Amino acid sequence: MATYSNLSALFPLQSQLDYELEDVATPEEKEKLVLQYLRKLDGKEELRVPDFEPGLEWLNTEGPLSLQKELAGKVVVLDFFTYCCINCMHLLPDLHQLEQLHTVKDGLVVVGVHSAKFPNEKALQNVCSAVLRYSITHPVVNDRDARLWQELEVACWPTLVILGPRRNLLFSLVGEGHRESLLLFTAAALKHYKEQGLLQDHAVGIKLYRDSLPPSILSFPGKVAVDPNSKTLAIADTGHHRVLVVSNTGNVLHSVGGSKSGWKDGSLSEALFSSPQGVFIKGDTVFVADTENHLIRKIDLSKGRVTTLAGIGVQGTDKEGGAMGPQQPISSPWDVILGSVGGMEDNVLWIAMAGTHQIWAVFLEDGKLPKGSEYGKGTCVRFAGSGNEENRNNAYPHKAGLAQPSGLALAPSQPWNCLFIADSESSTIRSLSLSDGAVKHVVGGERDPLNLFAFGDVDGKGVDAKLQHPLGVAWDASSSLLYVTDSYNHKIKVVDPKTKQCRVLAGTGEASDVFGPGFTESSFNEPGGLCVAEGGKLLYVADTNNHHIKVLDLETKKVSLFPISVEEVDALRVTTASTTAVRKVPKLPKSAPVLSKTALPVSAGQDISMNLSLTLPAGTKLTKEAPSFWSLSAEGNEWLLEGQAVTGDIANLSQPLSIICSVPAQPQSTDPVLTLSAWVYCCLSEGGACMMKVVSFTQPLLIGSERKSGTVAVMLTHAF
Repeated sequence: MATYSNLSALFPLQSQLDYELEDVATPEEKEKLVLQYLRKLDGKEELRVPDFEPGLEWLNTEGPLSLQKELAGKVVVLDFFTYCCINCMHLLPDLHQLEQLHTVKDGLVVVGVHSAKFPNEKALQNVCSAVLRYSITHPVVNDRDARLWQELEVACWPTLVILGPRRNLLFSLVGEGHRESLLLFTAAALKHYKEQGLLQDHAVGIKLYRDSLPPSILSFPGKVAVDPNSKTLAIADTGHHRVLVVSNTGNVLHSVGGSKSGWKDGSLSEALFSSPQGVFIKGDTVFVADTENHLIRKIDLSKGRVTTLAGIGVQGTDKEGGAMGPQQPISSPWDVILGSVGGMEDNVLWIAMAGTHQIWAVFLEDGKLPKGSEYGKGTCVRFAGSGNEENRNNAYPHKAGLAQPSGLALAPSQPWNCLFIADSESSTIRSLSLSDGAVKHVVGGERDPLNLFAFGDVDGKGVDAKLQHPLGVAWDASSSLLYVTDSYNHKIKVVDPKTKQCRVLAGTGEASDVFGPGFTESSFNEPGGLCVAEGGKLLYVADTNNHHIKVLDLETKKVSLFPISVEEVDALRVTTASTTAVRKVPKLPKSAPVLSKTALPVSAGQDISMNLSLTLPAGTKLTKEAPSFWSLSAEGNEWLLEGQAVTGDIANLSQPLSIICSVPAQPQSTDPVLTLSAWVYCCLSEGGACMMKVVSFTQPLLIGSERKSGTVAVMLTHAF
């Protein structure tokens, strides 16, 4: 059986190169060092990696790709990503630039290896939607069970792995912000292997998923907002790179942007956006979180002009701010809402800054932040969040930790006087006081600030309630209730912040597009935003992956489609399909240890108690709400397990887990083999990387003819 390498074998070699590159300045010197490094690697056959598992689902290709066939003779960049991850989104422009510089004919192929964090992200249709939403045009494989991730020992999202034309490991880049190294390494690899005559210029069968889809009026609408006075709606038509201003009867009053992505201020007809998300409308003004441009924009409908309030058009890394808006770099703003501080009305625009895991402010007039300094008109500055991706609450806003905040709702009246935050990657709803800046937990997640895997779909109170990647929140002042788009659970939920009770309002939990007789019989597909209208009687919901705005009538409990009348339809629509929540046991990774036990004598009618004892790697802890589980099988002897539990959750490793199997009274063979496998998700105790560990035990049975009573116990132990 062939043996393959992983990133652990590559890291010592590449670390030396990384150190040497720090000591040289010119591009020529850097290229020389990389070429020397590649020549050293040429003799290391042990750095070969395994191929993609057969039977995986592929997108943007004519069929499955293989490193041994279609990708042989190519320098291959593997992008290990999960589509919820903001850092993974930040990497896409780097990959796009790389593909502009080097084509498939030149010998370069980029392959996205989707390795899901959330259960919802494993569904092919949801990956399809993400590929469309992010305009990914290179091949993408849905490695739903993270098979290649495990075999290469990838540790976190995103990770780039660069392979040579013989499936040989060359480089690895972890995290975002490595554009220079990515371009240097790939260019050197193409030059090196071209000189050796190992590159091939054959085409790889590319068939873009988007080319097979019909048009739709909306494309992945991210957010929706309403002006309570005029009842006019603003819709972020994200996939079309535009903002629609629509009457409450569905007539499009203004369409700003569209046809292509870009950054351009000016008249409504010439302005350009790039995947706008958050919108807020009041009177003739619409504020826009122009997400992929890393900008905050203002649409003045009375003047017919679009201007930029903050951002420089490229992703920033500053986590403090303080410059004037047009000079202040910002990172992936996801939502905006107008507010008041210091006694002045509407003098600040709050921003959910997903890219740096913070809440920022743009001062529209002079003002002062709670527990902060005074700032002049036009200043763009951080309000809350340390910049560390955490679920950390704190009385001091700068010491709190957020995790990709994606939705904002303002509750300005007492006793609230706060912003509510949909903190997507921690799967929580948080509050940010506008009196003293304190960040507090409302519902979801758990108390460990470093655990970003505490997700689920559970009604309850506080941390007992569970959400899965919520993206939107809306406040109803008339009822003092908070509405939430529980995006990856495909539901709308309602939270009472006074009691911290959270419950389902609408949605079946399946990703589909059904209008049922009531709220709980209707379905959604990753809804991204919502707003309250008609004095708390209606909810408008941006049903993102269904490409609709839906209306929830809170009095009749009916869901209806919001009709939009627009002449031009120039985007692409993804069809929807139902998904089920049934657990499918993944195939065992090749790297997983398989531990064989000695044959166990039992008799017909006896119970077998398999006591599973697992020890996590040092410095890690089990993620309670992650989908850790066990699976029991008897290949070729399925009769042995008929009517018995064959899978279950693993929620606690402090003591052995007892799994019972009863031997039928009339066995069909005397020597069946039980296989017990465990998939365990764990994270470093101090935060950072999370990983999946797998082990499998095979337990042969010898079923004797003599009848015996009682339980036969066997201990199955393993330390990862």
